[in-house]
Amino acid sequence: MDEKTNQARQGRMISLVIAGVAIGWIAATALGQALDWTQRTRVLFDLLALAGFTMAIWMIYGLWRDRQKDKD
Repeated sequence: MDEKTNQARQGRMISLVIAGVAIGWIAATALGQALDWTQRTRVLFDLLALAGFTMAIWMIYGLWRDRQKDKD
C-alpha cells in the first residue's frame, strides 16, 4: 500500500473519531438533561469529550508530520 493511500485512510479515521466524539457528546448532554443527571456526571462526559477531541488533534498533528516528511 502506498503512502498516499495510508494517509488518506488516516484522515478518514480522524474524521470518524471527531464525528463519533461529537455525536457521543451531544447524546450524553441530551441524556443528562432528560434524565436529570448530577453536574458531576455531566462534567465527566464533558471531560471525556475533551479528551476525545484532544486525541483527534494529536492524530491530526501526526498526520501533518507524516505529510511533511513526504515533501522532503
